[in-house]
Amino acid sequence: MMVSANRPYFAPYTGFFAKALRSDVMVILDTVQFPRGTTWITRNRFKNEQGTLWLTVPVWKKGLGLQRIHEVRICHERPWAQKHLKSLKTAYGKAPFFEDHLPFLEDLFGREFDKLVPFNRCIIDYLLTCLNIPTPLVFLSDLAIEAKEPALSLEICKRLEATHFLVQSSAKKFIHDRAFQEAGIEVDFFTRRPPVYPQLWGEFISNLSTFDLLFNCGPKAREILAL
Repeated sequence: MMVSANRPYFAPYTGFFAKALRSDVMVILDTVQFPRGTTWITRNRFKNEQGTLWLTVPVWKKGLGLQRIHEVRICHERPWAQKHLKSLKTAYGKAPFFEDHLPFLEDLFGREFDKLVPFNRCIIDYLLTCLNIPTPLVFLSDLAIEAKEPALSLEICKRLEATHFLVQSSAKKFIHDRAFQEAGIEVDFFTRRPPVYPQLWGEFISNLSTFDLLFNCGPKAREILAL
């Protein structure tokens, strides 16, 4: 069984789903430490007429010290959600398949999620469905594993009785191959070039949120992702 792991990114880029597509189970690392600086867990890139469009989910940090990701709460002091929805409508209103996803976006940004993980999970689940990727998600909080890296990934694999662990080649220096070998688990490293597909607004920009792929390519998105 192929297991992979990833943090619960906000509106993840295509690499997240390429990994899920190659996995039998993907573990969402929701109990690891929330980064102090900028992070893909709260922001991602889209595209508009001016170029890159950054959308960020505001969260409470000040005075809270170190938080685990699943503890992070969304800040609703300002109307950021409707502003984001308006930005997406302006940026993608002319995209061929944007209208197909507008009901979901209106519902998503119309709800007031208290915590960040359920908000991001709602998006991830929707994108998995749109891409027809049946890979189940298992949350680290449900596994009750308290280990930290470099032991965490190995403990996850042991708990799920994995035979293979899928990880990006860029993370190779953080993986202790020997420990996995001794446990009878094979580490599979993969490198994937970002897919190129038709986009609005001029020159192609890679590694945007997967929504960009869906808005522009619709039903062909999974085929493009699988290349």
